[in-house]
Amino acid sequence: MEFDKIIPHVGGFGRCHKTLAALACLPNLLVALSFFSSVFFTLIPNHHCRPDRQLLPEILRNVSEIQLLNYSLPLPTDDDDDGGGGGDGQAAAWSRCRLLRYGASQLLPNGSVACTRGWHFEPSAGLQTNVVVQWNLVCKNYWKIPLEQVGYSIGWAVGFLTLGTVVDGLGRRSTFILSVVGVIILHVGISVSVDFIMFLVFRMFSGIALAGLFLSAYVARLEMCDPPHRLVIMITASICTVVGEMLLPGLAELCRNWRILQGVVTTPFLILLLYWCIPSMFPESPRWLLATRQIGKCKQILQGIAIGNGVNVEDELYTQCNLFNEMNSVFEKPTQFRSYTFCDMTTARTTWKNILILGFTTFIGNGIQHCFSKNLVGYSPNFYLKYFVIAGAEGVALFFLYFTVNKFGRRGILLFSTIFTGLSSLLLLALIQYLHKGVHLTLSILGLVSACSVSILSIFFASEVVPTVVRGATLGLIMATGCIGKATSPIMDLHNKHGYFLHHVVFASFAVLSVLCIMLLPESKRKPLPDSIKDGENQRRPPMLLFRNKDRVPLLHSKQNGNYNPESYSKLVTSTKKVLANNIPIQSQDPTRGSVIKKTQESAI
Repeated sequence: MEFDKIIPHVGGFGRCHKTLAALACLPNLLVALSFFSSVFFTLIPNHHCRPDRQLLPEILRNVSEIQLLNYSLPLPTDDDDDGGGGGDGQAAAWSRCRLLRYGASQLLPNGSVACTRGWHFEPSAGLQTNVVVQWNLVCKNYWKIPLEQVGYSIGWAVGFLTLGTVVDGLGRRSTFILSVVGVIILHVGISVSVDFIMFLVFRMFSGIALAGLFLSAYVARLEMCDPPHRLVIMITASICTVVGEMLLPGLAELCRNWRILQGVVTTPFLILLLYWCIPSMFPESPRWLLATRQIGKCKQILQGIAIGNGVNVEDELYTQCNLFNEMNSVFEKPTQFRSYTFCDMTTARTTWKNILILGFTTFIGNGIQHCFSKNLVGYSPNFYLKYFVIAGAEGVALFFLYFTVNKFGRRGILLFSTIFTGLSSLLLLALIQYLHKGVHLTLSILGLVSACSVSILSIFFASEVVPTVVRGATLGLIMATGCIGKATSPIMDLHNKHGYFLHHVVFASFAVLSVLCIMLLPESKRKPLPDSIKDGENQRRPPMLLFRNKDRVPLLHSKQNGNYNPESYSKLVTSTKKVLANNIPIQSQDPTRGSVIKKTQESAI
């Protein structure tokens, strides 16, 4: 049975479905607060070495504080092993990692040494005290910051890969509850970390738990929607993510300390424990239950949804043809739970083709975003301006997808966004020395918007073309490639921020290459979700443009009535067959006519 044909029988996308979809969007807000807090935890403020009077000659040891800085700190050089710095993008007045050294009786410096008394950190945007300030992650220890960012991205990738399989094995609800409990425990561990190693380990494992929570909510939210509402719910959930990203700077300004901010971010996850206590707030996906032959649980959840929508599935014209009896007729024998893994997809070439292509575009969309956002640093020293421009670009991308994807199709908009991303990258690479600053900034912002569109649409497109029985594992694989794309930026930071030009060239080339691959994808607009592996294999690639042949006009052109409903007609036909099969007499004023009809029914039996 196709689940999309069952949804109208339980009230369609009614009140209960809308409530469940809204509850499934709430985790995106909380996940965004936790995910983007990493930006403030590892933000490097402007800093310099604390002056050491012992390195000065005796005649200079009693100078004022301002003069002490001028005599102790050298001018900034490119050799500072800090890898950059400055939370607000301001140029440093002194070297961040060196102190001037004087001889015993000399008034002129004869060299420099590393910081001997620690560092002085200036107030920066957001938090006054973060992990960089607390554990002095600057200069020689700067490499620990990109290491933490890479580890966090790897944690998300591992979570998508491992818990994606659990989503298909244990179910969407069980994985969600397990991930919520894990997130709360691991976030508490982060807030009480005593050193950087403990912080790094807990952050990595919290990424695994957050990935499972995000993936299970994404899949459950998608599977409860009918085709017309899938895009709207995806956009709504993504807007919740952008809202969480926008709210985080305000929370950081209020907390001022990273441990307090971590506690504030962790507390709302306790609300999600209500989903565990009240199963009706986050039920198991009936689509997945039906696809894996768990008919009893599926009937129970469908009954609750129908009651929530104000529909009594037993109250039909003939009880012999109600929804549950039709399910019993399809599954006459007792069924046993059947789980699927990647091993069951060894011959699913079409599904694997779609997974590889959409995984590739997700990798490009996430990896190339930093190439555009890096161009925004030189236009304003304000950290918040860059932060809100990036968040606003995601919001603009969502509105762009909302107004175009259902009209022009998933494949066409993904192709357009990828072409625009590659074109913007190539223009910035080839003409960066000749473009006006305004044109350069405009191309960077538009390229960022198109890159966000590619990453968001690739994941949504993949969720519509992969089968239900392996949707968690395959979607987790695609999301993991996006995390690897995000990890490429901090990997460049490990090399002291060298190699970004090559990074940009590689991703621009990938964007151009992916244009040819997107042409091989099917179109999923207004189509039911594939439930079995066979359904996934039956998807075919339609032509990009449909041209009507005007030379072959039919002789008789009939316009279909807009009030015609094929489902109501098929329901009427089914009810009539039940009447004939059960020998129900039909009342008639003409006794002769009635006897003829009754004899006709007996002969048919």
